[in-house]
Amino acid sequence: MKYYHSIICSLFLFFSVSQVNAESSWWEKTFDLFSPQQSATTQEPAAVGNVASNFDLNAAFKEALQIGATNVVSQLGRTDGFNADSAIHIPLPEQLQSVKEILSRVGMASIVDDLELKLNRAAESATPQAKALFLSSIKAMTFDDVKAIYAGSEDSATQYFKTKMSQPLSAKMRPIVQQSLSQVGAVKAYDRMMGKYADLPFVSDVKVNLTDHVVENGINGIFYYLAKEESAIRQDPLKQTSTLLKKVFGQ
Repeated sequence: MKYYHSIICSLFLFFSVSQVNAESSWWEKTFDLFSPQQSATTQEPAAVGNVASNFDLNAAFKEALQIGATNVVSQLGRTDGFNADSAIHIPLPEQLQSVKEILSRVGMASIVDDLELKLNRAAESATPQAKALFLSSIKAMTFDDVKAIYAGSEDSATQYFKTKMSQPLSAKMRPIVQQSLSQVGAVKAYDRMMGKYADLPFVSDVKVNLTDHVVENGINGIFYYLAKEESAIRQDPLKQTSTLLKKVFGQ
């Protein structure tokens, strides 16, 4: 008990000192704890590093990622989560840009705008499927995964999720997007738009897969904001509120 009490005290002392020294970020100081130093005589940890990181630091970092991922899903999986956000708004597929230009010239821009709106609505409907996958991926992180993310680039956690989640997330979102495209009227809007387009003389044939387009752009939007959440976590973990985070990263 005395040993673990000493560890906890050392951990709090460490973060109190790092609050004072503003020249080095908490992230850099925390990574120092991930460098276990072995005693030559006892072969036991000579510093807080290995034990503390296996307990509070490891758990706190994972919890910060859980909160960040949940925030992203909540932000994007609601009405106008995609549609009203210029950073991730889903445009018409590139193949339909010529259709858009031609129909706009003949006063049918509203038909095109309606389809674009519905594509974003489909992404908003499918995004909540990402939450369970994020939480599962975070739970499955090993201590070595966490150390590698600490040592990696500023978006290393996001890249980790991309590697682990892109394929299963696509598989999860695809049927939801397909169903949503039908429910929100995107399929009818597309058929209507292409019908008007086909009635015009001298236009070329255009084919596009709306489901693939929405899934790809939806996933890109999710990871775009996850990277921002990760950046916020690295800069100030206390912006993510929980008892554990306040215990580990607070004063």
